[in-house]
Amino acid sequence: MWGTLFNTITIIVGSALGGFLKEKFPVRFQTILLQAMGLVAVMIGINTVIVNLGESQYPIVFIISLAIGAVIGEGLQLQQKVNRKLSQQGDSNLANGLTTAILLFCIGSLSILGPVQAAINQDYTFMITNGVLDGITSLVLSATFGYGIMWAAPVLFIWQGSIYAFAYLFQQSLQTELLVEPMIIGGILIFASGLSILKLKEIAILNLLPAIFVPLIGYAFYHLVF
Repeated sequence: MWGTLFNTITIIVGSALGGFLKEKFPVRFQTILLQAMGLVAVMIGINTVIVNLGESQYPIVFIISLAIGAVIGEGLQLQQKVNRKLSQQGDSNLANGLTTAILLFCIGSLSILGPVQAAINQDYTFMITNGVLDGITSLVLSATFGYGIMWAAPVLFIWQGSIYAFAYLFQQSLQTELLVEPMIIGGILIFASGLSILKLKEIAILNLLPAIFVPLIGYAFYHLVF
Protein backbone atom coordinates (compact mmCIF):
# COMPACT_ATOMS: atom_id res chain seq x y z
CA MET A 1 0.00 0.00 0.00
CA TRP A 2 2.97 2.34 0.26
CA GLY A 3 2.82 2.85 -3.50
CA THR A 4 -0.71 4.23 -3.17
CA LEU A 5 0.43 6.46 -0.30
CA PHE A 6 3.26 7.81 -2.48
CA ASN A 7 0.79 8.53 -5.30
CA THR A 8 -1.55 10.32 -2.88
CA ILE A 9 1.23 12.50 -1.50
CA THR A 10 2.44 13.55 -4.95
CA ILE A 11 -1.08 14.76 -5.79
CA ILE A 12 -1.29 16.77 -2.57
CA VAL A 13 2.11 18.37 -3.14
CA GLY A 14 1.41 19.07 -6.82
CA SER A 15 -2.00 20.58 -5.99
CA ALA A 16 -0.47 22.83 -3.33
CA LEU A 17 2.16 24.14 -5.76
CA GLY A 18 -0.35 24.59 -8.58
CA GLY A 19 -2.84 26.37 -6.33
CA PHE A 20 -0.11 28.81 -5.31
CA LEU A 21 0.70 29.48 -8.97
CA LYS A 22 -2.97 30.06 -9.82
CA GLU A 23 -3.10 33.01 -7.46
CA LYS A 24 -0.24 34.58 -9.44
CA PHE A 25 -1.81 34.06 -12.89
CA PRO A 26 -3.84 36.84 -14.61
CA VAL A 27 -7.38 35.86 -15.62
CA ARG A 28 -6.47 35.54 -19.29
CA PHE A 29 -3.90 32.84 -18.47
CA GLN A 30 -6.44 31.00 -16.32
CA THR A 31 -8.92 31.09 -19.22
CA ILE A 32 -6.51 29.65 -21.78
CA LEU A 33 -5.38 26.97 -19.29
CA LEU A 34 -9.03 26.04 -18.76
CA GLN A 35 -9.52 25.59 -22.50
CA ALA A 36 -6.29 23.59 -22.78
CA MET A 37 -7.37 21.22 -20.00
CA GLY A 38 -10.75 20.76 -21.68
CA LEU A 39 -9.11 19.76 -24.96
CA VAL A 40 -6.69 17.44 -23.16
CA ALA A 41 -9.58 15.70 -21.39
CA VAL A 42 -11.47 15.24 -24.66
CA MET A 43 -8.51 13.67 -26.44
CA ILE A 44 -7.48 11.44 -23.50
CA GLY A 45 -11.06 10.24 -23.20
CA ILE A 46 -11.30 9.37 -26.89
CA ASN A 47 -7.95 7.57 -26.85
CA THR A 48 -8.80 5.60 -23.70
CA VAL A 49 -12.08 4.36 -25.15
CA ILE A 50 -10.63 3.42 -28.55
CA VAL A 51 -7.62 1.55 -27.11
CA ASN A 52 -9.58 -0.41 -24.53
CA LEU A 53 -12.71 -1.06 -26.57
CA GLY A 54 -10.61 -3.11 -28.98
CA GLU A 55 -9.39 -5.27 -26.08
CA SER A 56 -12.79 -5.78 -24.45
CA GLN A 57 -14.08 -9.34 -24.31
CA TYR A 58 -17.41 -8.23 -22.84
CA PRO A 59 -18.43 -5.17 -24.92
CA ILE A 60 -21.94 -5.08 -23.48
CA VAL A 61 -20.67 -4.75 -19.89
CA PHE A 62 -19.76 -1.07 -20.13
CA ILE A 63 -23.21 -0.25 -21.56
CA ILE A 64 -25.02 -2.05 -18.74
CA SER A 65 -22.64 -0.57 -16.17
CA LEU A 66 -23.25 2.97 -17.41
CA ALA A 67 -27.00 2.45 -17.19
CA ILE A 68 -26.86 1.01 -13.67
CA GLY A 69 -24.32 3.60 -12.51
CA ALA A 70 -26.41 6.46 -13.90
CA VAL A 71 -29.47 5.31 -11.96
CA ILE A 72 -27.45 4.96 -8.74
CA GLY A 73 -25.68 8.30 -9.17
CA GLU A 74 -28.88 10.16 -10.01
CA GLY A 75 -30.60 8.55 -7.06
CA LEU A 76 -27.81 9.75 -4.76
CA GLN A 77 -27.73 13.14 -6.57
CA LEU A 78 -23.93 13.21 -6.38
CA GLN A 79 -23.47 16.00 -8.93
CA GLN A 80 -26.18 18.17 -7.41
CA LYS A 81 -24.72 17.91 -3.91
CA VAL A 82 -21.20 18.74 -5.06
CA ASN A 83 -22.42 21.67 -7.18
CA ARG A 84 -24.36 23.12 -4.26
CA LYS A 85 -21.36 22.80 -1.96
CA LEU A 86 -18.95 24.42 -4.39
CA SER A 87 -21.37 27.17 -5.46
CA GLN A 88 -21.60 28.21 -1.80
CA GLN A 89 -17.84 28.69 -1.92
CA GLY A 90 -18.12 30.76 -5.10
CA ASP A 91 -16.21 28.40 -7.40
CA SER A 92 -18.42 27.15 -10.22
CA ASN A 93 -15.57 25.72 -12.34
CA LEU A 94 -14.07 23.56 -9.61
CA ALA A 95 -16.74 20.84 -9.89
CA ASN A 96 -15.76 20.10 -13.50
CA GLY A 97 -12.07 20.41 -12.71
CA LEU A 98 -12.23 18.11 -9.70
CA THR A 99 -14.24 15.53 -11.64
CA THR A 100 -11.69 15.62 -14.44
CA ALA A 101 -8.83 15.28 -11.96
CA ILE A 102 -10.40 12.27 -10.26
CA LEU A 103 -10.95 10.55 -13.60
CA LEU A 104 -7.47 11.33 -14.95
CA PHE A 105 -5.83 10.10 -11.74
CA CYS A 106 -7.95 6.98 -11.34
CA ILE A 107 -8.58 5.82 -14.90
CA GLY A 108 -5.49 4.69 -16.73
CA SER A 109 -3.40 1.58 -17.17
CA LEU A 110 -0.82 2.64 -14.58
CA SER A 111 -3.36 3.61 -11.95
CA ILE A 112 -5.36 0.39 -12.34
CA LEU A 113 -2.65 -2.15 -13.16
CA GLY A 114 -0.23 -0.63 -10.63
CA PRO A 115 -2.13 -1.83 -7.53
CA VAL A 116 -2.70 -5.20 -9.21
CA GLN A 117 1.05 -5.64 -9.83
CA ALA A 118 1.79 -4.55 -6.27
CA ALA A 119 -0.72 -6.98 -4.75
CA ILE A 120 0.26 -10.00 -6.83
CA ASN A 121 3.97 -9.51 -7.58
CA GLN A 122 5.01 -6.84 -5.04
CA ASP A 123 6.15 -4.79 -8.04
CA TYR A 124 5.71 -1.04 -7.46
CA THR A 125 7.22 0.23 -10.72
CA PHE A 126 3.88 1.22 -12.23
CA MET A 127 2.74 2.96 -9.06
CA ILE A 128 5.90 5.03 -8.65
CA THR A 129 5.74 6.10 -12.31
CA ASN A 130 2.05 6.92 -11.97
CA GLY A 131 2.72 8.93 -8.81
CA VAL A 132 5.26 11.14 -10.56
CA LEU A 133 2.93 11.70 -13.53
CA ASP A 134 -0.03 12.47 -11.25
CA GLY A 135 2.06 14.96 -9.31
CA ILE A 136 2.80 16.90 -12.51
CA THR A 137 -0.81 16.63 -13.69
CA SER A 138 -2.17 17.85 -10.35
CA LEU A 139 0.15 20.87 -10.52
CA VAL A 140 -1.24 21.86 -13.93
CA LEU A 141 -4.85 21.19 -12.95
CA SER A 142 -4.64 23.13 -9.69
CA ALA A 143 -2.94 26.01 -11.51
CA THR A 144 -6.13 26.04 -13.58
CA PHE A 145 -8.83 25.25 -11.01
CA GLY A 146 -7.22 26.00 -7.64
CA TYR A 147 -6.40 24.18 -4.43
CA GLY A 148 -9.66 22.18 -4.57
CA ILE A 149 -7.98 19.66 -6.90
CA MET A 150 -6.32 18.34 -3.74
CA TRP A 151 -9.61 16.59 -2.86
CA ALA A 152 -8.84 14.11 -5.62
CA ALA A 153 -6.05 12.67 -3.43
CA PRO A 154 -8.28 10.83 -0.90
CA VAL A 155 -10.45 9.56 -3.77
CA LEU A 156 -7.38 8.09 -5.45
CA PHE A 157 -6.28 6.53 -2.16
CA ILE A 158 -9.63 4.77 -1.74
CA TRP A 159 -9.72 3.75 -5.43
CA GLN A 160 -6.24 2.26 -5.59
CA GLY A 161 -6.60 0.75 -2.13
CA SER A 162 -9.80 -0.99 -3.23
CA ILE A 163 -8.13 -2.35 -6.37
CA TYR A 164 -5.18 -3.56 -4.28
CA ALA A 165 -7.49 -5.38 -1.87
CA PHE A 166 -9.55 -6.76 -4.76
CA ALA A 167 -6.45 -8.08 -6.56
CA TYR A 168 -5.03 -9.55 -3.34
CA LEU A 169 -8.25 -11.40 -2.49
CA PHE A 170 -8.92 -12.70 -6.01
CA GLN A 171 -5.36 -13.09 -7.31
CA GLN A 172 -5.89 -16.79 -8.05
CA SER A 173 -8.86 -16.16 -10.31
CA LEU A 174 -8.37 -12.54 -11.38
CA GLN A 175 -8.70 -11.92 -15.09
CA THR A 176 -6.97 -8.63 -15.90
CA GLU A 177 -9.13 -8.39 -19.02
CA LEU A 178 -12.02 -7.42 -16.75
CA LEU A 179 -10.18 -4.23 -15.77
CA VAL A 180 -10.62 -3.07 -19.36
CA GLU A 181 -14.30 -2.35 -18.73
CA PRO A 182 -13.80 0.29 -16.01
CA MET A 183 -11.21 1.94 -18.27
CA ILE A 184 -13.72 2.16 -21.15
CA ILE A 185 -16.28 3.72 -18.82
CA GLY A 186 -13.65 6.06 -17.44
CA GLY A 187 -12.65 7.14 -20.94
CA ILE A 188 -16.24 8.03 -21.73
CA LEU A 189 -16.50 10.08 -18.53
CA ILE A 190 -13.17 11.85 -19.17
CA PHE A 191 -14.45 12.79 -22.64
CA ALA A 192 -17.69 14.06 -21.10
CA SER A 193 -15.79 16.11 -18.51
CA GLY A 194 -13.81 17.73 -21.33
CA LEU A 195 -17.06 18.77 -23.01
CA SER A 196 -18.25 20.28 -19.72
CA ILE A 197 -15.00 22.21 -19.17
CA LEU A 198 -15.22 23.60 -22.71
CA LYS A 199 -18.88 24.46 -22.00
CA LEU A 200 -19.99 22.54 -25.09
CA LYS A 201 -22.35 20.28 -23.13
CA GLU A 202 -23.14 20.19 -19.43
CA ILE A 203 -23.23 16.56 -18.26
CA ALA A 204 -23.80 15.35 -14.70
CA ILE A 205 -20.58 13.34 -14.76
CA LEU A 206 -20.50 12.61 -11.02
CA ASN A 207 -23.90 10.94 -11.35
CA LEU A 208 -22.31 8.54 -13.85
CA LEU A 209 -19.22 7.85 -11.72
CA PRO A 210 -20.67 4.79 -9.88
CA ALA A 211 -20.68 3.00 -13.25
CA ILE A 212 -16.91 2.46 -12.93
CA PHE A 213 -17.42 0.22 -9.91
CA VAL A 214 -20.24 -1.90 -11.38
CA PRO A 215 -18.02 -4.37 -13.35
CA LEU A 216 -15.74 -4.95 -10.35
CA ILE A 217 -18.65 -5.48 -7.95
CA GLY A 218 -20.34 -7.80 -10.44
CA TYR A 219 -17.15 -9.81 -10.86
CA ALA A 220 -16.64 -10.14 -7.10
CA PHE A 221 -20.28 -11.12 -6.56
CA TYR A 222 -20.12 -13.79 -9.27
CA HIS A 223 -17.01 -15.43 -7.82
CA LEU A 224 -18.25 -15.30 -4.24
CA VAL A 225 -21.62 -16.85 -5.14
CA PHE A 226 -20.57 -19.27 -7.86
